[in-house]
Amino acid sequence: MIIRDARKEELSFIREQRVKAYEDHTEKVPAEHWEALKKAISSEADQQEGVDLIVAEINGVILGSVALFPAKTDAYEGYVDEMDYPEIRVLAVGNESRGSGVASALIDECISRAKAKGFDAIGLHTGSFMNDAIGLYQGKYGFERMPEYDFVPADDGIVVKAFKKNI
Repeated sequence: MIIRDARKEELSFIREQRVKAYEDHTEKVPAEHWEALKKAISSEADQQEGVDLIVAEINGVILGSVALFPAKTDAYEGYVDEMDYPEIRVLAVGNESRGSGVASALIDECISRAKAKGFDAIGLHTGSFMNDAIGLYQGKYGFERMPEYDFVPADDGIVVKAFKKNI
């Protein structure tokens, strides 16, 4: 598996793969929430200055992607204060590649890049309905809950939970 920066010509594929990966959650959230989430994960936020858009590939096929937002970036369009550490966002693995270590390889890369830039922590936010992701972040990686940075993007009770890991 090769972990590398995404190329401009791959952006539309990456966004389509991201939406397909997140579609697994459509039954867990109201339709309005799904539409807002779909818009957010399809946006060009991953093209902001300093964002690393990273892919995992095998034999030229992109299996998954993640965006690593730099510290002190408005990664969540005003919902959260700017953090003093980088944030993992929009981690997505194609359905056919789940369970094969792609997500872990992408998370490991984000942690390595954050360390290389001199940070001693990395964070992320994920929907309260994303149980598998939360299990991976807390179980395998030891991310700790930071409820003071949670937010509710829609008035539907669905919490976007904050996590942080010292690295």
